[in-house]
Amino acid sequence: MPCGAAAVFLRRLILPNPATRRTAAILLAIVLGALLPQAHVLTWTVRWLIIGQLFVVFLQTRLSRSSLRRSHLVLLAVNIAMGFAAWGLGWMAGGRDVALAAFFAGITPTASAAPVIMSFLNGQVDYVVAAFLLSNVVVAVLLPFVLPFVLGRATPASFAQIAGSIGLVVFAPMAAAAVVRRIHPRAAAWPAQLRNVAFACWIVMMFLVTANASDFIRRQSGVPPGVVLRIAAVTAFVSVVNFALGWLIGGRRFHREASQSLGQKNTVFTIYLALTYASPLAALGPTFYVIWHNVWNSWQLHRADRRHPPA
Repeated sequence: MPCGAAAVFLRRLILPNPATRRTAAILLAIVLGALLPQAHVLTWTVRWLIIGQLFVVFLQTRLSRSSLRRSHLVLLAVNIAMGFAAWGLGWMAGGRDVALAAFFAGITPTASAAPVIMSFLNGQVDYVVAAFLLSNVVVAVLLPFVLPFVLGRATPASFAQIAGSIGLVVFAPMAAAAVVRRIHPRAAAWPAQLRNVAFACWIVMMFLVTANASDFIRRQSGVPPGVVLRIAAVTAFVSVVNFALGWLIGGRRFHREASQSLGQKNTVFTIYLALTYASPLAALGPTFYVIWHNVWNSWQLHRADRRHPPA
């Protein structure tokens, strides 16, 4: 199993400085993917890696009414609006390809790893967990309606195809996790035990996605380097705006939590959608976003370690 072998390697790579080592592992996966485009033949495994990852996440997360706050609804509205704002910005910056890449970066819901980062920052994890569940469920419901129009293929067949894919990737593991929790309550402890394996699988996904994008760019000799640079620039801007808006929306009490919820994205989900329904070039949007939000995460964790050094 590639995830198991990667877990052994990453266990040494991550410790003893998790913040720096995790970012280094992500950047290494992206660099290797760019250098090894031949690995694109394994891109079909990304869907199943996402399903497995979300199944593990849903084992330990439940959405209750008491955990939701008004700011969660504002974050959700801004998250959805950011997809269309990024799409418009992309059109102005470089046309359709840049617009699609920016849309997939902007519409992406909260990352499954955001609660973990918040725990390292000594914040209120429950707030970020609620944002993760709310944004992922609502965005997954909306995308079958929105995506066909963005892609220019607004037909009933496109709606059904996208809805089926999202249902398999998001709602199937959610339902499976609920059933497993009901039958075997101790399964809620599995995510903590599989933490390194889950991260290793995520790194494998980053490698495969980058390899697929690298293969696409090499085959399409007509793709100007300027387009790739514009995608990188637009997604960097979207990342900065997301973290800043989240900070304002959270107010004095939840500024860090809301910033993390809006800024750190579940990019593997929209990378999969971009690869399936748009192009590897469009998938570069959320792929670049991985770099930007992890650079900010590393800086936050570095500051937190300096303020509260481990014993």
